[in-house]
Amino acid sequence: MYKHILVPVDLNEQGFADKAAQSAVWQARHSGAQLHLLTVLPGIHMSMVATYFPRDAANKMKQDVGQRLQAFAQQYLPEDIHYQLHVAEGKPYTTILEYAAKLKAELIIMPSHKRSRMDKVMLGSVASKVVENAPIPVLVIKPQG
Repeated sequence: MYKHILVPVDLNEQGFADKAAQSAVWQARHSGAQLHLLTVLPGIHMSMVATYFPRDAANKMKQDVGQRLQAFAQQYLPEDIHYQLHVAEGKPYTTILEYAAKLKAELIIMPSHKRSRMDKVMLGSVASKVVENAPIPVLVIKPQG
């Protein structure tokens, strides 16, 4: 059914991405799909932002995040699951959609953060923007409680 499943992972939100990974593993096993774990960094190479960091800070940050994403994959993905890791920069929801298109993903599985109503009004939700704009199915895993 699916060949490529995209799983956006926010490494700063413990306890949410692991549930999405569990669902993705189930889907991958039942469809023979390859998982693509994606972490999106804010635009650290943007000229205004880049002036505040040493020249090699962006590369070091990407390497560090890549190592953390690898550790996440080793912890939550069984050895029999085929996966690739992706670290990208940009606006989270647009970058997720761009990667879904680039990877020819047929499904996005992502967590929804538990936010108050005021947070949703003021900040919006990455998951809701992905659902609203994605041309493919999106499975949103809600937190418990």
